[in-house]
Amino acid sequence: MQFSGIVIVILAILMAANVDAKIYERCELAKKLEKAGLNSYRGYSIGDWLCMAHYESGFDTSFVDHNPDGSSEYGIFQLNSAWWCDNGITPTKNFCHMDCHDLLNRHILDDIMCAKQVVSSKNSMDAWDSWSQHCAGHDLSEWLKGCDVYVKIDSKKINS
Repeated sequence: MQFSGIVIVILAILMAANVDAKIYERCELAKKLEKAGLNSYRGYSIGDWLCMAHYESGFDTSFVDHNPDGSSEYGIFQLNSAWWCDNGITPTKNFCHMDCHDLLNRHILDDIMCAKQVVSSKNSMDAWDSWSQHCAGHDLSEWLKGCDVYVKIDSKKINS
């Protein structure tokens, strides 16, 4: 009986942690990204960001992935605990000066600010393998179809 009570408490805590999570719709996310200034940021379109976020997390803010090296990736942009945030477990550079668990809620402005730091680093969008594999060099206009988002065209990517 005591064991089932503990299980119920643990499940309640886990559910409460995910209450504020969200799986964004494509166009809803496009508008948020545009409003946050990612349209043409460092030469990347909203299509680049949508494509990357789709392949990284399926637009799910609560998504966590664990890597063989012991690090984990968090949130809609799958920001790595060894470099960008602190999960309290992995040795980290914590370049975004934030707790990884803050990346798991529906409030993605902090995620966006950190992703801007990632794309401003020397690897730029190539920091995300999914972007390199699925998005780089592809026509990304499909990602914006029907979204009522103003598209800034920037023919060159800034990688430094």
